[in-house]
Amino acid sequence: MAITHALPWNRFMIPLPLSTHYSWAAELLIPAIMKYGAPQAGAWVLHPSRANYFLPTGIIVLALEEISKAAFPADLRCAIGRSNMLNAADNTLLTRIGPGTPMGNMLREYWVPACRSAKLEADGAPEKVRLFGENFVAFRATDGRVGFLQEACPHRCASLRLARNEGNGLRCIFHGWKFSVDGVCVDAPTEPRGQRERFARSVPVRSHPTREAGGLVWVYMGAQETPPPFPDFEFTQLPDAHVFPLRGIIKTNWLQGLEALLDSAHVTFLHATNLDSAVGRSLFLEESDMMLGDGAPVFEFDEKPYGFTEGAIRTELGDQDYARVREVALPFFSFIPAAPTGARIVCCSIPIDDETTAQWYISYDADAPVDGSNLTLMGNWSGDPDHFNSDMGDESNLWHQDREAMKAGHWSGIVNRGNPYEDFAVQESMGTIVDRSREYLGTCDRVIYRARRMLLDAVRSYQTTSTVPFTGPEADLRNIRALSFAYPKTENWRDVRQALLTGHESA
Repeated sequence: MAITHALPWNRFMIPLPLSTHYSWAAELLIPAIMKYGAPQAGAWVLHPSRANYFLPTGIIVLALEEISKAAFPADLRCAIGRSNMLNAADNTLLTRIGPGTPMGNMLREYWVPACRSAKLEADGAPEKVRLFGENFVAFRATDGRVGFLQEACPHRCASLRLARNEGNGLRCIFHGWKFSVDGVCVDAPTEPRGQRERFARSVPVRSHPTREAGGLVWVYMGAQETPPPFPDFEFTQLPDAHVFPLRGIIKTNWLQGLEALLDSAHVTFLHATNLDSAVGRSLFLEESDMMLGDGAPVFEFDEKPYGFTEGAIRTELGDQDYARVREVALPFFSFIPAAPTGARIVCCSIPIDDETTAQWYISYDADAPVDGSNLTLMGNWSGDPDHFNSDMGDESNLWHQDREAMKAGHWSGIVNRGNPYEDFAVQESMGTIVDRSREYLGTCDRVIYRARRMLLDAVRSYQTTSTVPFTGPEADLRNIRALSFAYPKTENWRDVRQALLTGHESA
């Protein structure tokens, strides 16, 4: 039996046609059902062929079809708060990134940060790098080029971290076999002279292409013989002096790291004390009050070839609204909202293995050198830019949470530490791979829902087509700019954002 059910959409209007894919239909339904309530008699689902009528008055008419709860699609049940976001199979598909896994295969098709460029010295010590559950060494050769080889020597598997770095190659200290930057065995001195050169050429050595940009060494670990175009983010085009990268290491899966970088709702609560501190107010000025004053932002999205734009709109602030407009370049990058000019921050969540993640915080400024001073909300970090949170503690000491400080008014109890320390403690407290089938999502989780669905769609598409998602000439990475701003309630945040971007470009 089909009926028509009208919902006042107003605040939740999204100017996109409803997709026949249930996941996108669910995204449109979540805020309406959470605000106005679900029909009491039975479960309801969009009938895709009829749910396509947007009215200019801001009223959306949805054609609904009554079905049994048992038949209600799993990815729509969360819209009425009755079931899970992901089942175990989908969670595994998203989180497992080792060799041969679907997500691991897809993520290897992107250029990813491996280590800081400054960490590698010509003819210096090789640097161990673990990515996607595999071990490698990065090294800078005599001529300055960077090599990226399997850690285990192909002879007897001794670690090439111990190798001599000389003459544009690594020489294993065990038997003297030498490997070039390009991953070629150029010498095997334990073999007879007449056979040595031919034997050396036959030795398989796994290596991967590298690029240096934005103060980082990037590596491509995918299956294509010719690497894809390098990502032309604004910060990868700048001189190293204009970019300041820091890496945190957390004992969680990469998706937990990414989701924390996307979630604007938690800022009002988890980081409340930092926002209200002298440091927080020096960075955000009146924006601290705006973030603290409304803990239930309204989320709106614009899909982009590289991912999406997320507008977290805080409306309970008197005569102005406040927008934090984040840019998300899937599958790894989240650009943190900031003022139109000055230093900016981009973060990314890169898998070390299934249960460990490298969380990069990259400060950059197109107009001036940076020293990371805009990363003051990192707090009293350890001083090691390759593992800035090495002193954060763990579950055994509750990440140094101070209950007396909480009694005195500190929100999280993680005292004299920056926002990432608070984020990392919460993420690690979930376990290394969170069981998402136990979650009960709300409207504040719309960005989480969207990111998961886009990643699931992407990896399934990649499995069947081998086409790498979120890439291509239409994905304009260079002009990504995340903004935060207050604006009159009579104006639209998208229009204000565009005016700010246009003003910055013409300045």
